[in-house]
Amino acid sequence: MKRAVFLDRDGTLNALLYYADTQEYESPRMADALTLLPAVEAALRQLISGDYSLFLVSNQPSYAKGKTSLENLQAVHTRLVEHLSSREINLTEAYYCYHHPRGIIPAYTTVCTCRKPGIASLLKARDTYGIDLSESWMIGDQDTDIQCGSNAGCQTILLDYAPSANKRDTVAGLQPTARLASLEAAAAYLTSAIP
Repeated sequence: MKRAVFLDRDGTLNALLYYADTQEYESPRMADALTLLPAVEAALRQLISGDYSLFLVSNQPSYAKGKTSLENLQAVHTRLVEHLSSREINLTEAYYCYHHPRGIIPAYTTVCTCRKPGIASLLKARDTYGIDLSESWMIGDQDTDIQCGSNAGCQTILLDYAPSANKRDTVAGLQPTARLASLEAAAAYLTSAIP
């Protein structure tokens, strides 16, 4: 069995953007708006060198909510993958949930098991790639990331990314395994403190 790091995307790998129409920080709606956070590439390389398989697990409800097209969201992902691949950083798999229970696009307006804190994506990774969830980690900037990882039997790291703090639900009793400042700090923690 292999161990993995499951990574949230927005606020973990790339910056959130402030949109005037919603007056909130949100995920990029267009490919050219994608900006990686500092030291993300080095952190991902460090995790790979620590023998972790890397998976991306991200909720992307902007299409369901009518804010952008599905093609634009897919273009953001393509830009991310191409950028990382050009630097010899490869994700094992990416799992996106495009649903939202309060969307306006009927086919994407639903309560699903792939939307974090649902664990369908982690179970799929386990079954497809032979991942030992008990030896794996979920890293993200939201309570839903920590709930997802915990629900799947992973250990968890909550990142203190400033724009995300106002969007946290502060779930009662929710405790990540570790709380760190950045993905860079998380990679150092996992490759130095975890055998």
